Formats: sequence, C-alpha cells, structure tokens
Amino acid sequence: MGRWEPNARGRLAEAALELYSERGYEQTTVAEIAKRAGLTERTFFRHYADKREVLFAGAGELEGLFVGAVADAPEAAAPIDAVALGLDALCAAFAGRYAYARNRQAVITANAELRERELIKLASLSAALADALRRRGVSEPAASLAAEAGVAVFKVGFERWLEAAGERDMAELVREALTELKAVAAGG
Repeated sequence: MGRWEPNARGRLAEAALELYSERGYEQTTVAEIAKRAGLTERTFFRHYADKREVLFAGAGELEGLFVGAVADAPEAAAPIDAVALGLDALCAAFAGRYAYARNRQAVITANAELRERELIKLASLSAALADALRRRGVSEPAASLAAEAGVAVFKVGFERWLEAAGERDMAELVREALTELKAVAAGG
C-alpha cells in the first residue's frame, strides 16, 4: 500500500488488536502488525513508541476530557460533583465503542505487563484529576480522595459495562457506581 494512504494510525491499531486477540500479545510482533495494516515497521514507529502503546495511545485524550470537565465544572460544585461531570464526559467518549473496549480489555486482562501498564495509566489519571481539583481550590486530602474515588467509580462502571455485554449504557452504570460510593461514604 502507498505510503500516504489515509488513517495509518487507525489501521495499525485495528491490525494490532486483531492480532493480539487472535495470537496473543506476546506472540505478536510489530512487523506482523505493520504487515496486516499494509504498512511498514517504520510507519508503525512513527505512530507508536512500542506495541503496548497501541492499546494505550488514547489515554491522553481521555485524561484531557476527564480533567477538562472537572476544571470546567461550576465553581460551587462539590469535589465529587465536579468529578461526576468528568465521568459523564469520559463515558460519552465510549459511546459506540463497546466492541473495541471489550476486545482491548480482554487483551489487557490476559497479560500481566499490560495490566501493570493499565494501572500506571489509571494512577496518572488520578494524579491529573487531583491536580485539577487543587486548581479549583480543593484542599488535601479531599482533592486526592475525590480523584481516587472518581477513578475507582470509572473502573467499576467500566467493568460492569463490559459484563453487561453492551446492553446497558455505560454512563448509567458509572452513575450507579457513584451513587453506591456516596451511600457507602454516608454510612448507608
């Protein structure tokens, strides 16, 4: 295929996920990903630092959505309510992406190195949220607690969404998880 064909990054991501699902992450090489996408290894490395990053490349955009919504929350919003607005923005990004999310998560779950990478990305997300909350004037430890709680709510809601086989709305499941957290915190 021509060097200038459109959507090289997307084709590489799709090829990688297909191969990881078919053969396993460890058994898949960058050369195989590039070949499946009809591109070269050099093109792969223009778009991704390594074969792990294919699965985590969107983390920065998701973090930006989450943090941006928290930063833009009404001034009077309680920290957890600002986080809830961020969760809503994050869920909107997953609309129509159930199959991709399910396949990606299956690959990550099957590999310890990828599970570790996922935890690092979630920790980075929590740190960014805490920073956004502190910029809103939320003191410590409230900023860190609200950020960690927000990431935990997202994680639980996301897992429930995958378990529901896409038959329930992710935002609804995340909101339910947040409601449960609030009930637990209130002693309910």
